[in-house]
Amino acid sequence: MSFVSVAFLVFLPIVFILYWTVQRWHGWQNVCLLIASYVFYGWWDWRFLILISITSMSSFFSGLYIEKSSYKRLYLTANICLNLGILAVFKYYGFFAENLNLLLSQFGFSLDMPTWRIILPVGISFYTFQSLSYSIDVYRGKLPATKDVVAFCTYIAFFPQLVAGPIERATNLLPQMLGHRRFDYAEAVDGLRRILWGFFKKLVIADNCAMAVNQIWDGYADANAVTLLCGMLLFTFQIYGDFSGYSDIAIGTAKLFGIRLMENFRLPYFSRSIGEFWRRWHISLMTWFRDYLYIPLGGSRVGAYHTIRNIFIVFLLSGLWHGANWTFVVWGCYNAVLLVMARWFWKARTNADERVGMSDLGSVCVTFALVVLGWVVFRAESLSETTDYLLHFVVALKSMNFGLPGYGKLAIIYCLLLVVIEWIQRDRLCPLHLDGCWLDRYRWTRWLVYYIVFMLTFFGRGEEQTFIYFQF
Repeated sequence: MSFVSVAFLVFLPIVFILYWTVQRWHGWQNVCLLIASYVFYGWWDWRFLILISITSMSSFFSGLYIEKSSYKRLYLTANICLNLGILAVFKYYGFFAENLNLLLSQFGFSLDMPTWRIILPVGISFYTFQSLSYSIDVYRGKLPATKDVVAFCTYIAFFPQLVAGPIERATNLLPQMLGHRRFDYAEAVDGLRRILWGFFKKLVIADNCAMAVNQIWDGYADANAVTLLCGMLLFTFQIYGDFSGYSDIAIGTAKLFGIRLMENFRLPYFSRSIGEFWRRWHISLMTWFRDYLYIPLGGSRVGAYHTIRNIFIVFLLSGLWHGANWTFVVWGCYNAVLLVMARWFWKARTNADERVGMSDLGSVCVTFALVVLGWVVFRAESLSETTDYLLHFVVALKSMNFGLPGYGKLAIIYCLLLVVIEWIQRDRLCPLHLDGCWLDRYRWTRWLVYYIVFMLTFFGRGEEQTFIYFQF
């Protein structure tokens, strides 16, 4: 079930009413959420429920055995291998089989491994990492293993963030599942604001950009330099509006149920360095790699050579996490190179908590340009398409082949509107949270803003597109 479907608009109020009807019985709140989450996930394909149930139960019992047994490492390793094995089979088998066959054929061998394409369960990368974090944290003694199987399965399958994150930690979400939740009107209102802003970013920004990007990409061989540049810029805003919009809807929906999820984006396109960008973009994934891979490998405390090695390992795996394609591997390498160069040669401020001002615009523009170039690799279906697109852009620049694009002008206006709104409200995680802002002095101004955003979302929406991160 998608957030931007009629089914979800019917589903959410029903679950909300049932959930708060049984609030006096804490256990029934979790039962309600678990059933709703399985309905939400099984809406795509009921067979997906088998995999998420296996992941949930293996992680639940491994936590109990890790806590009680003297063979902690054995149970942890077994659970990691099982869950990563499921992920590898469903997401990476075809990619590795195809490339292994190709490699061996270069040396005159023929392995003929079958390269069938297995349907990729929606959100498998997200809930697999979420379940692994629980087992690892129990092993490290950061939290006790839970004996409440319903609460645990709800933690894994919690429907607002199940399909595309944020990737929650058990140390944050599981205690909320085990605790008692009471309805908070202010939190619910804040959640609705966040949902509205998420719908705006998805339906108005991302979907309008997607229509133009698809047209530009389909005809890039005959496009001029300005059109090709617009294709790069519009995809940059498409993926941001799409993914951060999903996170906003997920965080807002969770608030309706009295649950707080971690922030996943913090205005990443206002970053002043590539390092800061990765502290603002897909925060839940990058902090996961930091805590469970980068730091255990030694982090940045093991000398320059090993630090560079660790950065490349993290970003190569981050690229592969996004998909079984060489474009994602190259995209990961590209970001690793930028991060290494920034770490030793670009001494810009990288504190993501420090306010971005007008004096930072130079660094912001340079960082943004580097990110845009990386998104070309991410968007392309193959490495040859990446190089072809960029070569056509260079040739068009040299030939002075300029001219306004024939499409995407409305999307450009919406993107500029987004930039202005987020710049003005850059100290707030959600620009529609107007507390302390001059727009909040009078109730009618606040509601006027909500009304304008709602009308833009309703009438300015583009052609419906599937969330980009559903494929990961």
